[in-house]
This record gives sequence, C-alpha cells and structure tokens, in this order.
Amino acid sequence: MSSPYTGAPAPSPATQQNHSLAFRVMRLSRPSLRPDPAALLRFDPRDVFLPEDALTSPDPSAAAELLHGLLHPPDSAVSTTAVPGDFTFRDRFLLRDPADALALPGLLVLPQAFGAIYLGETFCSYISINNSSGLEAREVIIKAEIQTERQRILLLDTSKSPVESIRSGGRYDFIVEHDVKELGAHTLVCTALYNDGDAERKYLPQFFKFTVSNPLSVRTKDTTYLEACIENHTKSNLYMDQVDFEPAEQWSATILEADEHPSVVKSTIRDLCKQPILIRAGGGIYNYLYQLRPSSDESSQIKAEGSSVLGKFQITWRTNLGEPGRLQTQNINSTPTPSKDVDLRAVKVPPVIFLERPFMVNLCVTNQTGKTVGPFEVFLASNISGEQKAVLVNGLQKLVLPLVEAFESINFDLSMVATQLGVQKISGITMYAVQERKYYEPLPDIEIFVDAE
Repeated sequence: MSSPYTGAPAPSPATQQNHSLAFRVMRLSRPSLRPDPAALLRFDPRDVFLPEDALTSPDPSAAAELLHGLLHPPDSAVSTTAVPGDFTFRDRFLLRDPADALALPGLLVLPQAFGAIYLGETFCSYISINNSSGLEAREVIIKAEIQTERQRILLLDTSKSPVESIRSGGRYDFIVEHDVKELGAHTLVCTALYNDGDAERKYLPQFFKFTVSNPLSVRTKDTTYLEACIENHTKSNLYMDQVDFEPAEQWSATILEADEHPSVVKSTIRDLCKQPILIRAGGGIYNYLYQLRPSSDESSQIKAEGSSVLGKFQITWRTNLGEPGRLQTQNINSTPTPSKDVDLRAVKVPPVIFLERPFMVNLCVTNQTGKTVGPFEVFLASNISGEQKAVLVNGLQKLVLPLVEAFESINFDLSMVATQLGVQKISGITMYAVQERKYYEPLPDIEIFVDAE
C-alpha cells in the first residue's frame, strides 16, 4: 500500500526542460479502517425498551416476547411477507448483528497524505524515476540517501551496476527502508547521473523533506521505586508488545504489577498469548512501576557511589494494523538528594498510649560526617499559629545531648504526654547545635492513637 509524498517541491520549468528524468516518491504505509457514519446511529432495541435486569432474570424468554410485541404490534401488519412497493424504514436503525456495533463496513482506505513519521518506526518508500521526454536515457547511476543533522545514510547506490537504459515513457522503480533513530528534520536525497539523447552527461538531484516526531514521552519518579509514565503522542492507538527496564550494572529491577482477580484462570497458553497493553491515541497514558535494589556485587556498589544512572527502557509497539515501532530511551538518572550532616529519626513509639499518662519516644541522632559534632539541644518547637499542641514534652523542655563522634550514633528517650483523645500527631521535635548555633529541620510528624484508660 502506498501514499503519495506531498512534501516534495514541484519541479521548476527549467528543471523540466533540462532533464529527461524525474523522481517520484511514495511512502509505503498500511491502510486504515474507515467507519460507516450511518452505522454509528444504530442501536440494540433491548437497550431501549427493556429494563436493565431483563436478560438476567429467571425467565429471559418473557423479555424476548415483550420486545417482539413492542416492535411488531398485532395491528401493525397482518402478514409478515413484504408487499411490493411497500418501503418501510421502521427497523433501519436496529443492529442486526453484534458486529454492526463496530460501525466497520469492511472497507480499507489508503492514506491520502504523507502522514507523520515517529521515532522508532521504519520509514519505507517506493521511489520511481521516470523518463517523460522523447529521448532515451542511458548509463543511469541512481543514489538515494537519508540526511539528518548528524549523519548521512546511504540507502541505494547503483554505481557498480548502472541502469543500462530508461526508454522514453519508461521508468525504473525501487524500494528503500530506513529505521528512524533520530528526531527532527530529515531529507531524502535522490540523485541520478545519466546520458541523455545528445550524449551529454547530466546530474539530477531531488530533495524530499520530512520531520520525525517523538511518539512517546517517558516521565520517571524515583525514590525507593521507579515509576515510568508512558504517554502516546501519536494519532493512532499503540499496542505495547514490550516495555522492559534494563537497570544499570549497580542496580537490579523488579516490575510490580497488580494482583489478578481470583476468577482469572492461569495457564501456560494464557501466559504465551498475553494481550498487549493498549495506550490510546492522543494522550493515552500507562504507568509502569519498578522496584530498584542495589546489586549485591561489591564492584557494582563502588560504581554506584559515583554514578546516578539507573538504567534505560526498551519499548516496542504496534499500531492498529500491526506496523511495528521500537524505541530505546536515554539513560535515566536518579534525582540527587542532599545529604545531611546530622540525621535525627524516631526509632520506637509505644503501640498503646493513654490520655495524660507519660510515654517514652526513642530517638536516634547519627553523625554522618568525618568529624565530631555537638553538643545538641532537643526540644519541641511551638506552632506558628500559637495553638497548643495535643502532645507535649513531659518534664524538662530541653534535653541536652553530648558530643557525637564521627559516623557514630546516640540513642535517647524523650518523655511526652498526650492531652487529647483520638488520632494525634507528634510534631515539631527540633534539634539545635550549640557550638554552630544551627537549627536542623524538625523531625517529620509521627501519628499516634491516644486512648482513654
């Protein structure tokens, strides 16, 4: 199947006069299904005249008789035979077959334009060089190549075996293919070197330009997990055959999928004939979730410390009529997280907390630097709004901690008391470095449940 290339410039009168030959380029592409607009108006009478539970009732035959009576009342026609000249359109909008709901009459339509080309597809073109003059062209050397901003790819070269002759009104046809791996402007350059009827050696270049767009966008979010959001930018549905994440050497990846319903029967044949994932045209989205874990290899761990590369995706897909596409993303890097010199975290909170009875929260301070730090003061910061907190410090309002050696930790307990029932938050636990006169970020809120005795 082919469609004419509309992006080619029309040859100038000078070109038509000087050259006996001319290139014509047609893009090879599959046809598309054309829906019947009239069929979109058809409906199933059961959806209109019957209640929702009619077909699932204990006696569905009663619903069928009711429907037949509504569509064919006793006084509407005595005989079921058609009367010549009696044109009735009473049931012209009724679905006669379940397949009619697709509104597809079975016709295929060839593309009427060059269309869009996306990264990862195979550009296939039918090229014809024809002789529209009254002279014969001899010893024709034909070349076809793709030019991008970075490189030139030769697709055809007949220098070693030139076309002996293209007679008047004749043509020479060939097909070229190219796997599209770059975005942006592309130029298909077709050239011919030949002898015309006057034995003059002539050179004919023609240029056909097109633009390659990105079919998919992959957005990632990484903390403990890597979430990939794949969005369809094309005008046709894409069926994902393969979406594989290839982790870097220092990582191992496991895809996380939703549990299947218990009613789904698992079988070997079902696994082999797995349905592709559909991402709908014009902005359809599908998310993939991967769990990343550091590799157990020691050499890989050393590389991981100085590298932020997580890996890359290999994606293959097909369109509605099976046209394949393949895309490999660039390396995906992790988001750098600022390292803390001193880390404060909650280690243990009692599972049962009673109203107005003191309880202990076990905390840990870790020195993540190569020098001694401290001393510190730990206290509960007040709310900005001035409202009283539901959980307060019991006893001394400031707890003093000693020096912490390099890469060492100190565990300590903070006595607290809850003043309100229900779900409450321990918020505002803050640490202050006395010598450096530096406040650290407060500890994240801790949710607790306060019960009555």
